[in-house]
Amino acid sequence: MEWFVLISIGLAAGTIGSLIGLGGGVIIVPSLLYFSMYTNFLHNISPQVAVGTSLVIMIFTGLSSTLAYLKHKTVDYKSGLIFFLGSGPGGMVGAWVNQALNMQTFNIFFGIFMIFVSILLMVNNKLKPMPLNADNGIHRHFTDNRGREWEYGFRPMMAIIIAFLVGFSSGLFGIGGGSLMVPVMLLLFMFPPHVAVATSMFMIFLSSIVSSATHISLGNINWHYALLLIPGAWVGARLGAYINMKLASKTVVHILRFILILVGLRLIYQGITG
Repeated sequence: MEWFVLISIGLAAGTIGSLIGLGGGVIIVPSLLYFSMYTNFLHNISPQVAVGTSLVIMIFTGLSSTLAYLKHKTVDYKSGLIFFLGSGPGGMVGAWVNQALNMQTFNIFFGIFMIFVSILLMVNNKLKPMPLNADNGIHRHFTDNRGREWEYGFRPMMAIIIAFLVGFSSGLFGIGGGSLMVPVMLLLFMFPPHVAVATSMFMIFLSSIVSSATHISLGNINWHYALLLIPGAWVGARLGAYINMKLASKTVVHILRFILILVGLRLIYQGITG
């Protein structure tokens, strides 16, 4: 039965992640913890193992997305590598801090984080990008497939600091980080949307490797569960892309926001009463 549960979790995480570009970790981590605590299907999953295992899955989803965006030439590698200078060390620090959290503390912090992500999804489309500052250290130009010209840029030090915080949250909670990095790239750095998503996935792929390596060194990976999650996540990503073409994106975001708030509140409640 456990193989069915894990493939289903991977399928759900991959589908949701592909639908709106949100890291599948927000599905994988709470699902693993729930089935470990309240059912007999999965056993002995601590917050550390749930996070470490989730980050291994993020490597494959990040790689799959990056390879797909390669065909459309929307990955800004130079910017992605600059972001990785922050997200890589951030992921390592987050993984080490994760070791200090017990189940109750982890549930409270992760629940608060999920509610924060849901609020970010609420206001993301209502915020307007900041005007591009001519003094920004790095400038980029991009022409999309419709011939539209885009100009964007950022200060490297500011970008590295923000990416460090994103990487820290990834290593701490086992999420991909795209839910945080993409809005930053759109609103602060004025990235074209398709370039922001593609470049974020490239950064997530790299930082997940570093975060996973740290969790591996700490013994936080359940390889049996990871191998069962990966196929579901891979198929789910393809399924999510198909559904995305059929379902209005606003509907998907509304559904996900509702789910994140409910799960976040439940985790906080478990942490307080546990």
